[in-house]
Amino acid sequence: MKHAMFAAALLATATLLSTAPANAQNYPAKTVRVIIPWPPGGLTDIAGRLVFAKISEQTGQQFIIDNRPGATGSIGSEMLAKSAPDGYTLMVHSTSHISNAYTYPKLGYDTLRDFTLAGFLVAQTGLLATHPSLPVKSVKELVSLARRHPDQILYASSGNGSFSHMAIALLNSMSGTRMLHVPYKGGGPATTAMVSGESQLIAGTPAALATQLQSQRLRLLAVTSDSRLRQFPDAPTVAESGVPGYEYRGWVAVFAPAATPRPVIDRLNAEIKKVLDRPDNKLAELEPWHMTPEQAMARLRSDYEKHGKLVKLIGPISP
Repeated sequence: MKHAMFAAALLATATLLSTAPANAQNYPAKTVRVIIPWPPGGLTDIAGRLVFAKISEQTGQQFIIDNRPGATGSIGSEMLAKSAPDGYTLMVHSTSHISNAYTYPKLGYDTLRDFTLAGFLVAQTGLLATHPSLPVKSVKELVSLARRHPDQILYASSGNGSFSHMAIALLNSMSGTRMLHVPYKGGGPATTAMVSGESQLIAGTPAALATQLQSQRLRLLAVTSDSRLRQFPDAPTVAESGVPGYEYRGWVAVFAPAATPRPVIDRLNAEIKKVLDRPDNKLAELEPWHMTPEQAMARLRSDYEKHGKLVKLIGPISP
C-alpha cells in the first residue's frame, strides 16, 4: 500500500513538473491585469499603455490597465506583492519603486524580495523646465535666483520620492539651493500645476512636457542625463550648464510577483522586446530600453543602493 502511495506521489510530481513549462509556454491563456500605480497622463502610464496594447495584438489576449495611484506607487506595489505569482497580475512602475523603500519605512512588502522584473520599457531622463513667469533662461540663472530667494521657488513632482522629486532634490544638494518641494499625485497633475503657474519648476519627462514646451507654456532649461537627448539637441545637460557632476536618470519597468515561473517572465521579456523592435513603435521618442530579466534585476539592485546613498545625502524624505 505504501509503495502504491509513493508511486502515485511520484507520478503526480512528475506530471506537475512536465506540464508547468508547457502551461507557461501557452501564457497568456486569459486576460492579464496590469496595475499602473499612477494616474493617467504621466510617462509610466503612457509607456505601459503603449506597450501592452501591442502585446495584446501579439498574443491575442487582453492586457487590462488598472490605474491604482497613491503613496508614490506603493499602494499598487502592495497589491501586486499580494497577487498570485502566475503572470496574470503585473505592474508597470518607475524608479520610484526603489525610492519608496527609503520614503515609507513601513511598506507592506519588501522591495527586493517580493518582486521580479520582466524587463524595462523605457529609460527616464528629466527635462528641467520652468514656468515662463520665472525670470530665468538657464540653470546658472536658476541657481543664482534660488540662492538669493531660498524656499521661494516651488518645484512640482509626481509624489514624494518620485523621479521628479529626487532629480531636483539632488540639484538642491549639489548647487547649495533650497527650492521648495510640492508633491502631486502623478506626472499629469504635476504638469497641470506647472502650466497654471501654481509651481515654477519641474523635472518632467519628454512624454509629459513635450506639448507644453512646443506651445511655449513651459521653458526648457536642461536635461538631467549625462548626455544630450536626440529629441532636444539644443538643451544642455545640467552638468554642462552650471552643476558639474550632476546626473540623474530613471526607468519604467514591468514587474511580477517574486515566485512567478521563469518561463512566464521570459515570455513577457520576449514580447516586450518585440514591441520595442517594431517599426510602428510609438515609444521611439521615449527612450526605449531593453534588458534581459537578469540585467534588469542587476540594474534595479544597483539603483537601490544608489538611492540609499542619495537619501543620506539629501536627508530623510517624508511621505
